[in-house]
Amino acid sequence: MYRFLTAFRNDIVFILHLCMPYKEREISKLYYTMGEVAAMFDVNTSLIRFYEKEFDVLKPKKNKKGNRLFTPEDIENLKIIFHLIRDKGYTLQGAKDHLKNNLGETKDNQRVIDSLENLKKFLLEVRDQL
Repeated sequence: MYRFLTAFRNDIVFILHLCMPYKEREISKLYYTMGEVAAMFDVNTSLIRFYEKEFDVLKPKKNKKGNRLFTPEDIENLKIIFHLIRDKGYTLQGAKDHLKNNLGETKDNQRVIDSLENLKKFLLEVRDQL
């Protein structure tokens, strides 16, 4: 049984090396503009401005012109807010309370969700290559 599992694992590793000759690095930026963030979440910029006013965890920096610049931490907080409101059906007040009381736990859960989504995307790519 062990030989079979080792052979199977070696075959998978070989297939992965064929499909992905190099590991693609995700390019991350220090700051994202309002338009980039709106495109990421497929929403209007007005909704992001509204959430900025409503949620204390969103604090984008502003340049001299007054344009909002979102950090990766702001993007992560927006993902959490959208997950709570859209996916879980929280009201705005409910999402505020949840973030206020469980911010650390919620961020950990969001990281797990993100890594599972990335794993799913990767496995679907491998399946398509076979």
